[in-house]
Amino acid sequence: MDIQEIKQRFGIIGSSPLLNRAIHIANQVAPTDISVLITGESGSGKEVFSHIIHQMSPRKHGPFIAVNCGAIPEGTIDSELFGHEKGAYTGAVGERKGYFETVNGGTIFLDEIAEMPLGTQARLLRVLESGQFIKVGSSKVEKTNVRVIAATNVDVFDAVKNGKFREDLYYRLNTVPLKIPPLRERKEDVYLIFRKFTSDFTDKYRTPPIHLDEDAQQMLINYSWPGNVRQLKNMAEQLAVLERDRTITAQTLMNYIPVENNSRNLPMRLDNQPKEDLSERDILYKVLFDMKRDMVELKKLVADIIEHGGVVSNYDDHSHTINQLYRDIELPNNDNHHHRDTPQFTLQQPVNNNVINTGNDHFNITHNAEEVEESLSLIDKESDLIRKALKKHKGKRKMAAQELGISERTLYRKIKELNL
Repeated sequence: MDIQEIKQRFGIIGSSPLLNRAIHIANQVAPTDISVLITGESGSGKEVFSHIIHQMSPRKHGPFIAVNCGAIPEGTIDSELFGHEKGAYTGAVGERKGYFETVNGGTIFLDEIAEMPLGTQARLLRVLESGQFIKVGSSKVEKTNVRVIAATNVDVFDAVKNGKFREDLYYRLNTVPLKIPPLRERKEDVYLIFRKFTSDFTDKYRTPPIHLDEDAQQMLINYSWPGNVRQLKNMAEQLAVLERDRTITAQTLMNYIPVENNSRNLPMRLDNQPKEDLSERDILYKVLFDMKRDMVELKKLVADIIEHGGVVSNYDDHSHTINQLYRDIELPNNDNHHHRDTPQFTLQQPVNNNVINTGNDHFNITHNAEEVEESLSLIDKESDLIRKALKKHKGKRKMAAQELGISERTLYRKIKELNL
């Protein structure tokens, strides 16, 4: 059977090369008995292709069943697929046959296969490799002859890498991959499909025919259709029922296209968005580690001064710590200190009376300094950092938030929580 005959038989509309390629693969693989993995976005028509494969196969006279793996609770999916014995679990009042037993000799379509639990995946792999399965609560091995067609709207290979899908099952199912193109990649088919849907619905509800003007047609074609054929069908049904004016304009069409999805026609990446709370803890830890490093350097500086009789023996080794100390010191509020120049230290300069001369100010060093235990409270450190950032930027919260690496909204919340 050629591609046009398959389209007529299964009600497929369109002439896109990607669509024709998918139909060709389905037609080629149907007479065989190998597993097929159908991938495609939600609403793109994956189940239609499972029917094509089944109806064009030697199993066409056998049973066919479609199972949505994502709609079955994890606790009962094994029972649904493989059956259970009486008393296998609470509520199992009798023996039950599973889908793999009832569909023996036919085809089972496992939709949303990526949602299947890992334990059930292991059972499915055994069925695919040997045709054997065991009912829940039983020790007897059962046999079945079922062809499996699976489908998913997610990237299964990514699920494999993340440990959410078995790699051996992926390669066993993916013997023949079949990708269904999304509607936005079949722009030449959009208006044809829309006309077919509106014709069907106007006949069904006995309403006058619907026509689109040129602007509305262009809007229909250029829209991204995140819900694919299913979304287009729903919109056509709404227009057929609700609109009194049967000539649809672009303005009318905008009432049926979600505004938030309209932006998908103009993809853009926002790299400058502020970071939220997820990274706030990491930033705080980094600041604390930097503070600890500065304390270690400061202790080395003090020890060096004491060891060499009040002389900074090597300015290059301690320049970062000395300059950091100088910036943090509150200078007296007089005319001589309105402008702070970078302090110039002299190597091997003796320090009299335990004083380091910076050229502008003095840092008093006491030899017998008492060691004060540092507070390790994250809340205290967080409050201190926020106060310093606000002071540095003269109360401008937006700039302070950027300095801290958090969003302005998060800074507002922290100020309120910490009563700053």
